[in-house]
Amino acid sequence: MDIERFLLDDQMAPVSHYCHSVRAGELIWVSGIVGMRPDGSIPDDTVAQFDIAMAAMDACLRAAGGTPETVTKVQIFLTDISERAAINPARVRYFGDHRPASTLVEVSALVDPRMKVEIECMGVVAG
Repeated sequence: MDIERFLLDDQMAPVSHYCHSVRAGELIWVSGIVGMRPDGSIPDDTVAQFDIAMAAMDACLRAAGGTPETVTKVQIFLTDISERAAINPARVRYFGDHRPASTLVEVSALVDPRMKVEIECMGVVAG
């Protein structure tokens, strides 16, 4: 089986030794994406960070051949769980009727102390 690894020039560069997304056969994994713009700026607002992360996740997913409809699992990490209700409308807009399995947890910190949210997903596409 071929494994394809995707590094997107228009996305934030990985902060460690990984790629933005991987496709192996019909399976896609998108690495954890944070709310940092490619220029390194980070909004203070959690919802603004989430919107950036969702757009970046979508770009990484599509680079590997996926779409919102092909996402089977999403994991969201928040530094303040009380922000869940604030980010939920963006999730509903993005996934619509295609609800993936989901995990959302509060974490004590992300890789940069200004970051408030990280999202990753997995998907299945036709071979």
